[in-house]
Amino acid sequence: MSLNIVLVEPEIPQNTGNIARTCSLTNTTLHLVKPLGFSVEDKYLKRAGLDYWNLVRIYYYDSFKELKDKYPDSDFYYATTKGKNYYSDIEYLDNSFIVFGKETKGLPNELLDNNWDKTIKIPMRKDTKRSLNLANSANIILFEALRQLEFPYLN
Repeated sequence: MSLNIVLVEPEIPQNTGNIARTCSLTNTTLHLVKPLGFSVEDKYLKRAGLDYWNLVRIYYYDSFKELKDKYPDSDFYYATTKGKNYYSDIEYLDNSFIVFGKETKGLPNELLDNNWDKTIKIPMRKDTKRSLNLANSANIILFEALRQLEFPYLN
């Protein structure tokens, strides 16, 4: 078992590469939901992930529904600036899925509306429309989940 990061329609290869690097070093599984805004052969994606690609478990899906159907009994948490709960108030379980949307739009409203009680956010100032970088947000939330689980599978 492991924690899972899900990127729904990521657009920036460097973010995905950085998240893949984090996943490889934390024994976290990475799930990518298409369409991707880049080729998996993209030089920026490869560079951001450096030589960690052989260490990451990565799976691709044609839709979010395909992913959910594969893991019907798992806990999914949806990261959004509009979230109901702070990411640190959630009790993560082994095999939880932490879902992030595309960099320019976040997660689709219908996905958030259907899972409002499972939405999470990182506290940020409210007087701006800007938010944290996707890779930074994924790291913040993932490491809280790992901390709660006492850093499983890590030295």
